[in-house]
Amino acid sequence: MAQEQKELDMVDRDPNGINSHVKVAFEDVLAEPDGAHSIDCVWLCSYSCFNCGKNCCYKLMTTLCGMCLALAWGCEFALITFQQVWCVTPSLRIFGICMGCMQKFFGTFMSCCLAPICETVGLCFSNITVKNA
Repeated sequence: MAQEQKELDMVDRDPNGINSHVKVAFEDVLAEPDGAHSIDCVWLCSYSCFNCGKNCCYKLMTTLCGMCLALAWGCEFALITFQQVWCVTPSLRIFGICMGCMQKFFGTFMSCCLAPICETVGLCFSNITVKNA
């Protein structure tokens, strides 16, 4: 059965907020405290230069690298999924089966060999009483 393609949201491009820590708005990066204000035209021009530089550079980098990086990351996650499905999970299952047998052997050994010794030592020491001086 073919998996339905989810519709791509072109407005909210980070619906899960995985990059909410990346603050790149002018007011999140540059701020002048009271008593240290530049000339208004410098502040307005700085705002325009910041946004223009950020937007142009980001768009240029994503245009040049975005699709190639998306392909590379898609392949990387495909490899990780392949490794988990075909290598790690079956290996963990085999390990769990083998260790289940070892757990039974160890439990039987403890019950048969060590438990009687511990019980005997416990009985020997149970008759000791400590009196306050």
